[in-house]
Amino acid sequence: MQTQSLDQGQAEAIAARLQQVLDEAGRVIVGQREMLEGLLLGLVADGHILLEGVPGLAKTLAVRTLAQTVKAGFRRIQFTPDLLPADIIGTTVYRRETGDFTVKLGPIFSSIILADEINRAPAKVQSALLEAMQERQVTIGEQTFPLPDPFLVLATQNPIEQEGTYPLPEAQVDRFLLKLRVRYPDRQEERLILERMSTGAAPQADPVIDPQDIAEFRRAAEAVFVDEKIKTYILDLVFATREPRRYGLDLEPLINYGASPRATLALVRLARARALLRGRAFVVPEDIKAVGHGAMRHRLLLSYEAEARDLDSDALIDMLFETVAVP
Repeated sequence: MQTQSLDQGQAEAIAARLQQVLDEAGRVIVGQREMLEGLLLGLVADGHILLEGVPGLAKTLAVRTLAQTVKAGFRRIQFTPDLLPADIIGTTVYRRETGDFTVKLGPIFSSIILADEINRAPAKVQSALLEAMQERQVTIGEQTFPLPDPFLVLATQNPIEQEGTYPLPEAQVDRFLLKLRVRYPDRQEERLILERMSTGAAPQADPVIDPQDIAEFRRAAEAVFVDEKIKTYILDLVFATREPRRYGLDLEPLINYGASPRATLALVRLARARALLRGRAFVVPEDIKAVGHGAMRHRLLLSYEAEARDLDSDALIDMLFETVAVP
């Protein structure tokens, strides 16, 4: 239940500050507007993000640049097959001089975590990360330690390389609020990359917001108004992945499992964050359509028939938006 309302003037003022973050990141990253906006939506909606794309598309640079615009701690963890949970969360260390054990905290204790090539880590490491993502805490030995606030995991994975990788468990993938697919730049953008990155030192982003600003943005996003018709539209979209025939869709042979309730919550949170980014104090159907693919593409488990017909989750989500009635 909303405890406060957000007026239009407040929404526009916050949108201007969020635009400063995008502009600052744009000094470093050429193009990739959809990715940058997605990263900012995750920050405002307080949800972890999975970035998927082939090597060389500035995924790591984009995350590092976002961290530079925020006056908060940032750690990059390179995931490898020989990584251990203790390498991430920390471990107990024996001190010979005192004869007791002390806790050494790992790199997970930072506000923004870049989990680079997350699918290269074995199951135990992914399980340790899962607790941190979901519970916002870490258990080391017999002690439990809260993680910083804000705490955001931005994970990258390479979709074309399978050797030496461990597919993420469905339970962990579902914990990501948003999954972004990073595309190739167009020819004009790549020309700008050539000119900007081939001479002199690469540009760096400057801090423009701090953790207190993020907390303010998140409170404002929670106060963005969502009409009952918009809520019904969200429910229709999610239930159409589970009961497609009720909505006139012949998708049952293509979907083994529909979107989970986390998809419903993700759509609401991301739509509110996008409305705020656009300077509105209310959500419109266009917000749902804009965030729908990112919120649901990783929550649909497709059948072999869908793969045989060369259909991915984005194509099925397109069908949902074409069929489900817009309020």
